[in-house]
Amino acid sequence: MDLFARNAEARRLNQPLAERMRPQSLAEFIGQEHLLGAGRLLGKLTPGQNLPSLLLWGPPGTGKTTLARLMAEAVRAHFVTLSAVQAGVKEVREAVAEAATRRDQFGRKTVLFIDEIHRFSRTQQDALLPHVESGTVTLIGATTENPSFGVVAALLSRARVVRLEALGEDALHQILKRALVDRDRGLGAIEVSIATAVLDEIAALAGGDGRRALGVLEAAVDLARGDAGEGGAVVVERAHAIEAAQTRALSYDKAGDEHYAVISAFIKSMRGSDPDAAAYWLARMLEAGEDPRFLLRRLVIFASEDIGNADPQALVVATAAVAAFELVGLPEGALCLTQTAVYLACAPKSNTALTTYAAARKLVRDRGALPVPLELRNAATSLAKTMGHGQGYKYPHEFEGAYVPADYLPAELVGSPIYQPTGSGFEAEIRARLEALATRRKGSPDD
Repeated sequence: MDLFARNAEARRLNQPLAERMRPQSLAEFIGQEHLLGAGRLLGKLTPGQNLPSLLLWGPPGTGKTTLARLMAEAVRAHFVTLSAVQAGVKEVREAVAEAATRRDQFGRKTVLFIDEIHRFSRTQQDALLPHVESGTVTLIGATTENPSFGVVAALLSRARVVRLEALGEDALHQILKRALVDRDRGLGAIEVSIATAVLDEIAALAGGDGRRALGVLEAAVDLARGDAGEGGAVVVERAHAIEAAQTRALSYDKAGDEHYAVISAFIKSMRGSDPDAAAYWLARMLEAGEDPRFLLRRLVIFASEDIGNADPQALVVATAAVAAFELVGLPEGALCLTQTAVYLACAPKSNTALTTYAAARKLVRDRGALPVPLELRNAATSLAKTMGHGQGYKYPHEFEGAYVPADYLPAELVGSPIYQPTGSGFEAEIRARLEALATRRKGSPDD
């Protein structure tokens, strides 16, 4: 073996296991059967085939980069990769210029792969657009976030969005087993012994991320080799896997699509009166590092938006949680959040705070600033009194039950439905009271 070959081999062996085990062909690719299976969108790619521009959207470790490279190789296109974190408009233009030369001089197509494409600015994406449109490059973008949030509409309309799913435990098992037996790229030369239950543990700890699964396996094997000593049998135990992983991977991006998905599930669980689910999604967010103050704000909003006067105590509990958390912080503050989420999930529901404000707002926008009735105006000065301000106003506390039939809306809006209480929780009592007052109003001599 010459010096160049030895150096290349040394570099390969120094690569992480996940890098060494990258599939070398689409046939080796594990997972994403909904895309690569027979009769699927990417199920059969042949040399010279026109590959459409694609946006690969999925969580980390699902094979976006590898799939892009293998697709380019399958159609015999030149593969160019850029990172949206590092590349700018200059690098994009250089890649496009080289692609045009390659097409014109050699008749070869170029696949331009842009990792984390959602991080590209609008200017950078606009610079790509005409070249994708003309076919100078076939764009494959990878993103962990919903492309609708980070990719401009013009570019989005010219590419197919392909969703990659988190890897299931079967797929992760296949990836791990392949690494254990592969003597050239994997760990086969070490002859590792590992029970199926330990592989199950590693797959679970990976959280659907193939790259993380291989990283945990590699670290666990290193720990087991250290325990075995020179010449000893390498047996990977559950403790090795736990130590290697440190903590379970939680798919969650505080600014991305998974953030919106989990907070949506949390709110809908409380709205659906499911305290178990509410506690689970809350724990998911806290364990993944979500800002507790963001969650507290959502709880306060929920107390009014989804419960309101069905249980007026809900807003009291939610605002008390804010004060309690500021006092104790984490980790104990998680208990305040949990207590509040469970209370709100179990509380009777009413969205009349939302519907009432919406109805009032619509009247304001549709009818404008209608004049305040004279009897409701403040008669603070002698001039105001001579203008009739406050004339005819009846002070409710001077009447039985602190109520007197009167109109408090502008004349044009009297009778407009605004607050319509539900029969849920305390709001049922409110509705009964308002119905009783309406009956008194109908029986009033002034009616």
